Amino acid sequence: MKIMPLQKRNISDSRLVLGCMPFGGEWDRTPYTQEHVVEAERAVEAARSIGITMFDHADIYRAGKAEEIFGRILKGQPGLREQIVIQSKCGICLPEDTLPTRFDFSYAHIMESVDGILKRLGTEYLDILLLHRPDPLVEPEEVAKAFSKLKASGKVRHFGVSNMNVSQIQFLERSLAEPLIANQLEMSLAHLHFIDQTVHVNQQAGTNVHFGEGLMEFCQTQDIQLQAWSPLAQGRFSGSSLDGQPERIRQTAELVQKLAAEKETTREAIVLGWIMKHPARIQPVIGTANPARIKACQDAERQSELMTRDEWYTLYVSARGEKLP
Repeated sequence: MKIMPLQKRNISDSRLVLGCMPFGGEWDRTPYTQEHVVEAERAVEAARSIGITMFDHADIYRAGKAEEIFGRILKGQPGLREQIVIQSKCGICLPEDTLPTRFDFSYAHIMESVDGILKRLGTEYLDILLLHRPDPLVEPEEVAKAFSKLKASGKVRHFGVSNMNVSQIQFLERSLAEPLIANQLEMSLAHLHFIDQTVHVNQQAGTNVHFGEGLMEFCQTQDIQLQAWSPLAQGRFSGSSLDGQPERIRQTAELVQKLAAEKETTREAIVLGWIMKHPARIQPVIGTANPARIKACQDAERQSELMTRDEWYTLYVSARGEKLP
C-alpha cells in the first residue's frame, strides 16, 4: 500500500487506523509473553491485509508494553517502518504509589515521553505525536518549545491533540510554529455527542450534549483530521452481548444486522461506514487485536459511499432512542 506524503488533511491514504492499545496483556508492569507478541503480529498482519497502513499508540498503553511489542514487530520486519505511519500520544501519567492519574504537558515531560516512545518502538522518529488529554496546568510556550525541538531533531514529524475542544486547540496554536493536524475524539453510534451538538442548536436538549460547540466545523475548516476512538463501541452493534443494554442499543444492533445482510457485508462495515459517511472524512481508530474483527472492517469505506441519507439518519435516530427536534 502506497503511503501518501503527510499533509495536514491527508495524514495517510489509510482511511482506517489500527489502535494498538490491546497489545501487551495487563495494564501494569507484568511482563508480556511470547503469546502477546504473536497476537500483536497477527493483528498487524490482518490490518495490513486490508490496506491499513497507520497504527495508533500511546505511551501509557499497557504501561508501555504495547509499544515494546510493536517495536519487536518492526525489528523482525526490516523495511516495514518506511511503509507505515506511526502515531503515539503522551501527557497522561498513570497512578503510582499514592499519586492519582494526572496530566502533564510540561516541556520536560513531553521530551522524556517521546524519548521513551522511540526507545520502546525502536524507531528514530514518530510520524505524529498527539497530546493525549487536556492539562489544566498547560503553558503553551512549554509545549511549543518541546514541539520545536522535537521537529528540529527529526524525532517527530507532525503534531496533534486528542480530546480537545476549539478553545483549547486555539490556545495552543497561538504559541506553536506550525498547525496541529489531528484531533482524536470518542465518536460512534453509542457516543453521539458529535452529531447531537450539530442538531441541538437552540434546543433545550442541547444542554445535555457535551462534545464541544463548533468543534466538528472548526476541525473541518482548519483541515484538522478528525479521528474517532472506540468507533465500534466495544462491539455493541456487531456481536457483543447486549445484556443490560438499553432498548435503543438493542434496536440499533438489529438494524445494523439487517443492513449488513441486505448489503452482503459485515456489521462492522456498516457501523464504521456510518461514521465515515460524515463529510469530515472521520478516520476511525479500531481498537481490537482480533484478526477476524479487523478483517471484518475491510468494507467500511465502500459502505460509507453506498450508504444513503435515509439509511444514515435511520441509524442515527435509532441510536439516539428519540426523534429529532
